[in-house]
Amino acid sequence: MSDNDGKKTLGVRGGGPRAGNVKQSFSHGRTKNVVVETKRKRVVVPKPGASGKSASGGSIGDPSKRPAGITDAEMERRLKAVQAAQARASEEAAARAAEEKAREEERERRREEAEQKAREEKEREEALKAKAEEEERQKREAEEAAKRAAAQAAAPAPQEDNARAPKQAPRGGAGGGGGGGAADRPGRNDNRNNDRDDRGGRGKGRDDGRRSGKLTLNQALTGGEGGRQKSMAAMKRKQERARQKAMGGPVQREKVVRDVQVPEAIMVGELANRMAERVGDVVKALMQMGMMVTQNQTIDADTAELIIEEFGHNMIRVSDSDVEDVIKEVEDKEEDLKPRAPVITIMGHVDHGKTSLLDAIRNAKVVAGEAGGITQHIGAYQVVTDGGQTLTFLDTPGHAAFTSMRARGAQVTDIVVLVVAADDSVMPQTIEAINHAKAAGVPMIVAINKVDKPAADANKVRTELLQHEVIVEQMSGEVQDVEVSAHTGQGLDELLDAIALQAEILELKANPDRAAQGAVIEAQLDVGRGPVATVLVQSGTLRQGDVFVVGEQYGKVRALVNDKGERVKEAGPSVPVEVLGLNGTPEAGDVLNVTETEAQAREIAEYREKAAKDKRAAAGAATTLEQLMQKAKEDENVTEMPILVKADVQGSAEAIVQAMEKIGNDEVRVRVLHAGVGAITESDVGLAEASGSPVFGFNVRANAPARNAANQKGVEIRYYSVIYDLVDDVKAAASGLLSAEIREKFIGYANIKEVFKVTGVGKVAGCLVTEGVARRSAGVRLLRDDVVIHEGTLKTLKRFKDEVAEVISGQECGMAFENYDDIRPGDVIEIFEREEIERTL
Repeated sequence: MSDNDGKKTLGVRGGGPRAGNVKQSFSHGRTKNVVVETKRKRVVVPKPGASGKSASGGSIGDPSKRPAGITDAEMERRLKAVQAAQARASEEAAARAAEEKAREEERERRREEAEQKAREEKEREEALKAKAEEEERQKREAEEAAKRAAAQAAAPAPQEDNARAPKQAPRGGAGGGGGGGAADRPGRNDNRNNDRDDRGGRGKGRDDGRRSGKLTLNQALTGGEGGRQKSMAAMKRKQERARQKAMGGPVQREKVVRDVQVPEAIMVGELANRMAERVGDVVKALMQMGMMVTQNQTIDADTAELIIEEFGHNMIRVSDSDVEDVIKEVEDKEEDLKPRAPVITIMGHVDHGKTSLLDAIRNAKVVAGEAGGITQHIGAYQVVTDGGQTLTFLDTPGHAAFTSMRARGAQVTDIVVLVVAADDSVMPQTIEAINHAKAAGVPMIVAINKVDKPAADANKVRTELLQHEVIVEQMSGEVQDVEVSAHTGQGLDELLDAIALQAEILELKANPDRAAQGAVIEAQLDVGRGPVATVLVQSGTLRQGDVFVVGEQYGKVRALVNDKGERVKEAGPSVPVEVLGLNGTPEAGDVLNVTETEAQAREIAEYREKAAKDKRAAAGAATTLEQLMQKAKEDENVTEMPILVKADVQGSAEAIVQAMEKIGNDEVRVRVLHAGVGAITESDVGLAEASGSPVFGFNVRANAPARNAANQKGVEIRYYSVIYDLVDDVKAAASGLLSAEIREKFIGYANIKEVFKVTGVGKVAGCLVTEGVARRSAGVRLLRDDVVIHEGTLKTLKRFKDEVAEVISGQECGMAFENYDDIRPGDVIEIFEREEIERTL
């Protein structure tokens, strides 16, 4: 084959077609060579002899052969033009030939470079393959030698022949692999092809990294890829490792030994992350230990320790409770503390004017939104006084059912304002509020309200407060007292001044430049916004976007809403805000802490939820069989009234549950199957139907599917907006389960004078009614020496021979007992009636 690959060199032909080669390019990198012929016009050139002759003769050509009308000068010009064209054509042909030659040289050079590169690549691959084959051959030879040694005793001669054949094949293959580098030398093509065929045939039985067949357990344990193809990145990494191995470089990086913290239980995927190892390797190691697990399954600390040691890391055991160490109690430095607004809690008895007093301060009608004018939830408000000082007020309900809510209010407060009505004086909830304030260790200010009423007596209030160790300033004590009227506005400025004075004495400070910490005042499930918590920030600044954990819930602050309903970006110390973005409804009183990452918050919340679940399970479980039997015996005579409670906020639901637990005695008790926050749903109705219980909704309603399900299944749903009504109705219903009380009423006594035997009747006692009246329908007891020997009913009561209904005192009669004949003269008959009295709780 020639150098120009069968293509002829372009040249100039006289008069014939001119052939050229054109390279066409298409999309996707395809090209095509096309032969093009260009036909040129034939040019008549005079013979050299004729021109020389004419030149020597002094004439231009033969006039007879010259075209008509052409002069000698014209003919000479034409001749010169033809010669110039001929010279130009020769130059162009020479330039084309030179250009074509240069192109051909360039092509040849590129081809040689590509071939050289391919040869180098092939030589490198051949070297790697040869090395791998040599290792494989040595391994196979060792195996064959072991087999031969084992089989020589049985059949030495045939075994020797069989072992020799496979032993020589790799040797030839290895030699062929080594000679593969001379692919470009002539005369070696046949040998190279034979060597390649030999290698290809032998490679079929060898595992060279290609996927083959189905995945077996052995392949999974020994590292086979199974049904999963390697990615391009994995192939490149493999080639890089092979190249480094061939060059004698380091194949693996130096292993980093890590300290791995492991709790009592950990997921396989999380363990792999903490060790910085591949999840597949960890799962494989567990499978080799006999544990068939996935990355989402949980293993115990002992198993994790074995895996960590196998991978060469160090294990540090930690307790589950250590996850809470993320929330660190940092002592703030004195220079970081800045003044904050005081938190004032208004406490007192029902209808003593707490919310009305706060309304008068705020100049807003909050009480209009409460059913029956009673505060059902804890409200948090901020008020700016005329002096420019900001005060945060917590308005807690006064009903006894909200004791725990009031206790939470006292825990987060700085000052307690005790509201006592001047016309009603100290009442039971007033005493509870005093105890809460003392338990919380916060100062108290007494606001004597309703002083504008005619029956008001402020001194009576001060005197009665002395019984509970509350000594006001007018009684030579330290507790400030202010006479106020929420109706007329009297004394409000004095009350604010007293609060400001008390706050100034306390010197309240907090660090706003740290992670926020606060307390949940109230929580509810809003239909449009999801779980919403009213949080009072105690220290730090809560910002939009912060990740936090609160009780058993966690979340990210999606929005902050202040007490005026406005959205704010951040909330500092002593600022109450509604927080949106929780994953569930927290308990009122839970502490909110901001964490660095969402993973930390989720881990803490899950730990708290598990701990609470274990605590509830432990509390409900009997420890011994005797205790279990005793509990069953106690509950045998107890009638339970199951109910379901759904409320609008967490605090109300909790308060209702506490009120329900107090209803009942040894015979009847109320059992709250489920108490939740939000609308009554179809699942609530299903639970009520299964347990045969009514559903009580407090400030919530059932949705349409729940209403339809309740109608179909006959489940009663009751709605309430005032807690008194709900408690009273449940009490009445539980009272209906009580067995009626049976009371005995003695109506008379009779003495037996004589005993007669009457045919067909038996023994009949002749009696004298000594006291009261004897009735046939009444019950009787027979007394002998003041000891009851029989109790029953009368079979007959006769006056002379007539059957009568009753016999009055002083008259004689005949009596016979039902199924009893042992009567004697001198016995006393006691006559009584039973009446049933309905019992209430």
